[in-house]
Amino acid sequence: MRLIFAGTPEPAVVALERLLQTDHEVVAVLTRPDARRGRGRTLHPSPVSALAQEHGIEVLTPTTLKAGTEDGDAIRARLTELAPDAIPVVAYGNLIPEGLLDLPTHGWVNLHFSLLPAWRGAAPVQAAIRAGDDITGAATFRIEKGLDTGPVLGTVTETIRPTDTADDLLTRLAHSGSELLAATMDGLEAGAIVPQPQTGEPTYAPKITTEDARVDWQRPAFAVDRHIRAHTPGPGAWAMLGEDRIKLGPVTPDAEVTDLAPGEVRVDKNTVTVGTGSGAVTLGQAQPPGKKMMNAADWARGNAALQAGEQVNFA
Repeated sequence: MRLIFAGTPEPAVVALERLLQTDHEVVAVLTRPDARRGRGRTLHPSPVSALAQEHGIEVLTPTTLKAGTEDGDAIRARLTELAPDAIPVVAYGNLIPEGLLDLPTHGWVNLHFSLLPAWRGAAPVQAAIRAGDDITGAATFRIEKGLDTGPVLGTVTETIRPTDTADDLLTRLAHSGSELLAATMDGLEAGAIVPQPQTGEPTYAPKITTEDARVDWQRPAFAVDRHIRAHTPGPGAWAMLGEDRIKLGPVTPDAEVTDLAPGEVRVDKNTVTVGTGSGAVTLGQAQPPGKKMMNAADWARGNAALQAGEQVNFA
């Protein structure tokens, strides 16, 4: 089949690489425009764009797909010229107008990192870890007007491990999901896939803000652990210590520690323990302002209040 691949970040690169290994022809890539990053704020192509350029694939970077705009009208004309049989989508990051959904013969096929209708929305991996799910997965579905509501074309399951961060889980799902996406393209070409409507009560995973990642120490230790892992590495779980915002790496719950108030910090020789609403957690890493992430014990050694034995509390 003739494919146009729509995607932007690193997890989408894995899927594009897999499709390039198939007999399908990727005639173009649709991705977000170059973005400024780094200290010099220089423009950089998206990871998907960089891979496409390496393979000599046409790269399309409209700011919008909306009709009636210069970018939107131009991209609609180009997509029509390219005449794709399907447009596989992995974390593209741009709204697809209803008027474009029927342009490819087999539609726009999204690879979503959950077992729909669970965790519809922008952050399904983080939501699954935060909720304490044991099993998640990936699904391919045909995009329609509603938010992740389209009929499912295929699924793959993945166990959530007790120490998984969002990055750990997303890395595994990107690889298993890429195989699913390739198989879905094969099935659509062969006419072997019967789309299945989603059944069950949906749950939602909206885009995560920095404020969402703040740790609530009133919650029990297991919930604090899940919260921090769900927001690692981005946007990064954090808490205030006085005037400083401290970013926190994954922690280890300790239900036997019951003498610390929520947020209260205790420093021993090689460990830093923080109280929660039920039990405590041992910090693994911490990142003070202007510094790199470091071992929590090393961070504590550089904190004057902690070294002076003062009572210190995260908020």
